[in-house]
Parts: sequence; C-alpha cells; structure tokens
Amino acid sequence: MAIETKEKENAFKVEISKGLFKKPKSISSKFFYNDKGDELFQKIMKLDEYYLTDCELEIFETQKSAIFNAITADDEPFNLIEFGAGDGTKTKVLIEYFLSQNIDFTYHPVDISAHVLVELEKDLSSEFPQLEIHPVNKEYFEALDYLSTLNSRKNVILFLGSNIGNFNSQSIDVFFTSLSNSCSKGDQLLIGVDLKKDPSIILKAYSDSKGVTAAFNLNLLSRANEELGANFKLENFKHYASYNPENGEARSYIISLKDQEVYIEGLNKTVAFLRSEYIHTEISKKYNLSELENLASTYNLKVDKHFTDKKKYFVDTLWTLK
Repeated sequence: MAIETKEKENAFKVEISKGLFKKPKSISSKFFYNDKGDELFQKIMKLDEYYLTDCELEIFETQKSAIFNAITADDEPFNLIEFGAGDGTKTKVLIEYFLSQNIDFTYHPVDISAHVLVELEKDLSSEFPQLEIHPVNKEYFEALDYLSTLNSRKNVILFLGSNIGNFNSQSIDVFFTSLSNSCSKGDQLLIGVDLKKDPSIILKAYSDSKGVTAAFNLNLLSRANEELGANFKLENFKHYASYNPENGEARSYIISLKDQEVYIEGLNKTVAFLRSEYIHTEISKKYNLSELENLASTYNLKVDKHFTDKKKYFVDTLWTLK
C-alpha cells in the first residue's frame, strides 16, 4: 500500500494557509485524523455520550443476516468498498458474517489516515486470513475515481458512522454526482446516518463530560504546532459545540479566549485572533427518514430498506443505483 504521507502534510499546510486567513476562520474536519487524532477518536467512540457507534453496532449485530440478504440477492461476487474505514470495529461484524456465508467478495477499505489503514490491514489479516483486502489511502472524493479502476463486479459501498453528516449541500452534490458517474446500475450503497432526536442527546455526543471531544477538536492546533511550527497555546482556546434542531446541524468550533497572535513558522505568517473569534471545524448533520428518501431520489438511487436500532437513534439505509 502506498503511503502518501508527504502529500497529506502538504494538504494540511494548504488548509491552514487558506482557512486561518479568511473570515470566518475554518479548518476542515478531515484533518482531525493524524495519529493523535485517531487515538482520540477511538476514545470518543467508547464514551457513553457518543451513542452513534453503539447504535450502528447494534444494527449490524442484530440485522446482519437481513443486510446480507439484501446485498446478495443476485448471488454474485462483489467489491466491498468502505469509505472512512477507521478501525473496522463495526465492519468486522459484517465481514465475519459474509465470510461465513461463503460469498465471494473483496474488501477495499478507504481512509485518509495511512496509520489507520496499516493497523486495520494488520488486524484483519490476522483475524480473517482468508479475506482479500486492498487498502486505499485517499479521501472520499479521490476514492471515487478509484471505483472506476476496479473489475466488473458489483460494487457495494459502505459509508458508515454518519460520515455523510460532515458534508455540506455542495459536497453532497459533488459526492453523489461523482458516485453515480463512477458506479454502474445495480451497484449499492449502505449509508449510516444519525437521525434527528432530542437535541440534548445530540449535544452531549459532541461535548462530553470527560473532555475527550474537546481534546479531539483542539488537536488541530497541536497538529499545526507539530507539523507547521506554529506556536498555538492550547490554554488560550476552548472547544465549543452547538446543535440546531431546525436544520439538524451539530457544529464544532474552536474559540479564542483572548486577543492574540499566533506565528506559523511553516508559512512564515502570523495570524491574529480577536477574543471570542472562532474557527469552524466540523458540521455533523442529522436527518429524518423522509429527508433521506428525498436525497436518494434526487440522485437516481432507489431506497431498498432502512435498518434502524431499537431506539431509532440511527439508521443504515441501503440504496441501489437505478
């Protein structure tokens, strides 16, 4: 597997050079995931407040047979392609069941983090030596081009963990348009989506009592210090999360606690912050089922089935390209 470390470092440098010198300031959430960010996110997924992982895991553990039957109705070999594979905790449930059913498939985990992919490949090769695995170190939009290079088998794309919630409307349009152009009729998408619910439940998931999500967010500044020679003092900033029940958007910010200047050696620039000025770092949009069905229809996708957890906090919805 080719590890595109230098390319990723340059991408972060470009992001900082653009994002911190505009109004309002922003850093894309895709840059959360360096080695330290990966470690912090693993801790987040184990938090009581972060219900998303447990809900999706429950869906896979209790409905893996129904998911398998919906995917393999044609009994044909397929490519299992996972965008944002992470540590594969939830996906292992499906992989283990699929292998037990003697269906012919190849697993292609896609992730922006090279570190995550190395660990995932090592872990899966040990646990499932019969599994054919081809890691892809790319971000989602780059990986769409990769789909067109695969064999003629059906593609089954996993987009789990409510990663789709990180897309704004423009990104959604680009993603699904590119997906349609890269895939063939009959290809399927299993997409994990966080559903709208009591706002207090959602807000706690993005601002936990132990401060792990705060550390995860502020790690962006630590990364700038380590990779770009910036002199951010983390004690001068704080994490802030909000949720708007009207549009379903949970948002995360880094707030400056004082008027201050930060020098970034790698850019040879100084960035100024006013007291209470923010850096927008993440959006995590929540949907209801009718909104998802409308979204599928917009991009010529047929909704096959919704798989929800018992609390109906989360859904894995299976769509097929018409």
